[in-house]
Amino acid sequence: MADRPYDRPYDIVLFGATGFTGGLTAEYLARVAGPELRWALAGRDRARLEAVRERIGLPGLPLLLADVTDPASMAEIARQARVVATTVGPYLTYGEPLVAACADAGTHYADLTGEAEFVDRMFIRHHERARRTGAKLVHACGFDSIPHDLGAYFTVGHLPEGVPLEVDGFVRASGAASGGTVHSAVLAASRLREAGEAARVRKELEGVPEPRLVAGPAADRAVDPAPPPAARRVRGGPGTVRYVGGWALPLPTLDPQVVARSARALERYGPDFTYRHHFAIKSLPAALGLAAGVGTLALLAQVPPARSLLLKRFPQGAGPTPEHRARNWFKVTFLGRGGGARVVTEVAGGDPGYTETARMLGEAALCLASDDLPDVSGQVTTAVAMGDALIGRLRRAGITFRVLSDSRGQAPGR
Repeated sequence: MADRPYDRPYDIVLFGATGFTGGLTAEYLARVAGPELRWALAGRDRARLEAVRERIGLPGLPLLLADVTDPASMAEIARQARVVATTVGPYLTYGEPLVAACADAGTHYADLTGEAEFVDRMFIRHHERARRTGAKLVHACGFDSIPHDLGAYFTVGHLPEGVPLEVDGFVRASGAASGGTVHSAVLAASRLREAGEAARVRKELEGVPEPRLVAGPAADRAVDPAPPPAARRVRGGPGTVRYVGGWALPLPTLDPQVVARSARALERYGPDFTYRHHFAIKSLPAALGLAAGVGTLALLAQVPPARSLLLKRFPQGAGPTPEHRARNWFKVTFLGRGGGARVVTEVAGGDPGYTETARMLGEAALCLASDDLPDVSGQVTTAVAMGDALIGRLRRAGITFRVLSDSRGQAPGR
């Protein structure tokens, strides 16, 4: 068993602070972290770390040198921290050494990945060891997949208990994808066969249901033998949806997989749960254009020369100006049904790809480091690891979780 995380010199180590999103996360932590928080920046270039430290106005902030190609340096930062948050991607290329180090050291881990294959491979290789050491490995702590995972969790909390439930999520957003997101998406599109194999192996390993968490007074303990839910389904198809004012296209991202994993682990989702994930768009021509664009991107990703040209057009480490980010926004609307009740909720915020992603990762790291959380470990979702505590933090940080309508007569905005 690793040493207890609270015995370590740092509450949080932010790895990748010299990148664009990493720098925004460092700025966010510098604004909101109190003087009692012990944190540090980590990366491979001391001069660039010093520049970030100067920019955020914390000249005494510790700097740690670490490189993903040096496993010993990954192990060292994991041993020194209660929580390591990383923005270094694509995670399939650069992520595993730090996951492995955190699993070994019993250190909580948070990242921004939206790469399904990476998440599956980390489960296969490191989940059981992290369960033994007490580490929470929490992937997708940015726009992938916090609004969707916690939004579905929030919606389920406004539906009856102990009955089959259905939730549909509809994503609307204005903003540009980051260079890191594009690199991750292109890499994922080029590895469909490998991703399918990783998903198959994971399903085999998950053949025995994990303990589910009981809501209520015993919410901080896992119990067994709670029977597994009858089903945890992810579905989706195109069509008109009146209350989002347009067309809904299926959105085959990591997000619905994360929601389904939360539902498998938490009893509150009922004996049978179905989730559908969509991108909402106003006009049919725009919907068809988006579908064609995504299809073209997937095809080009299969051809190495075309893939290289795509990646050169979207360099990592750069991003839009604060003025551009200030104009961006996101809204995720959820329609929940079950037990004769119907509820519509919304999670909303500002620029999804950068500003809010940095805020979400920062608050997730603070939550893992500071809050009283369920006693779970291994690879877990944000809803399972942090749930209500993280929703509370995000609300206080300016991201809204609200009820738009509730057939049971509860007041909107709860």
